[in-house]
Amino acid sequence: MDNITPKIGVEYVDNVVVATLLLEKILEQSDIQVIQESIMPLIEKKAGIDLVIDFSNVKFLSSSVLGLLIRISKKIYETGGQLRLCSIDAKINEIFKITRLDKVFQILPDVKSAVSDLK
Repeated sequence: MDNITPKIGVEYVDNVVVATLLLEKILEQSDIQVIQESIMPLIEKKAGIDLVIDFSNVKFLSSSVLGLLIRISKKIYETGGQLRLCSIDAKINEIFKITRLDKVFQILPDVKSAVSDLK
């Protein structure tokens, strides 16, 4: 039997949902799929969700994760919600800059500032 480890942790801070990515490396399609299957129901369950995705544990990610973030963002904005990303490693932040996704996503230094930005 496969060793099942959680891919995200979810907590609620005031009216903001904070999804913390728990993997150091998000490279496998199966991990990306599990993350999608964990986050999308949160968005679908509550129209107008304010969501923070915390990258504090993530050191490596594949380009497929960027695609997932775009899909998540689109879904949130379609339902009148807001998305913030936070605690992104400097090397990963460079990828956001190169792909100009730093212009698409609002990226904050930590969970506290991301939650405050949504209030």
